[in-house]
Amino acid sequence: MPLGNYTSQFFANIYLNKLDYFVKHKLKAKYYIRYVDDFVILNSSKEQLEIWKEEINKFLKEELKLELHPDKSRVISLSKGVDFVGFRNFYHFKLVRKRNIRKMNFKIGLFDRNKITYPNMMEIYLGWQAYVCWANSFKLRKEILKKIAKIKHKKIDGIVKKIREEKAK
Repeated sequence: MPLGNYTSQFFANIYLNKLDYFVKHKLKAKYYIRYVDDFVILNSSKEQLEIWKEEINKFLKEELKLELHPDKSRVISLSKGVDFVGFRNFYHFKLVRKRNIRKMNFKIGLFDRNKITYPNMMEIYLGWQAYVCWANSFKLRKEILKKIAKIKHKKIDGIVKKIREEKAK
């Protein structure tokens, strides 16, 4: 089943429901958030989080035949930002992932090189903007829109210049 498919998300939620009950009712974690196969547990004690991590890994192996990703499952301070559901989440704010910004800038580059039309670029921007508006991203969205507008005006100026040159002939 393809990743990202609605049915794979649905089945992940059903399959990992046992994990939800384990974390909430057995471990009694007060602040537990899960979205499909990503989850975060918040606690003021680093030691408690390390204990829970081991217990969750054991539960996943024995009950669900799964393992925590060794590189992605770690105990970190919220002040450093937790990477979750596409954002870097901090205590009082969240930021858009840098890779997400790079992808948008890449698409702007395609628009600049005439690989994407202006209407298509605006569709891409509006979809991206609807996603990143959940973060503290007002300045970022404004900056990206300015880049698109600058390229659009550069293209219009080029067309106007060509028309004037043809009329001058």
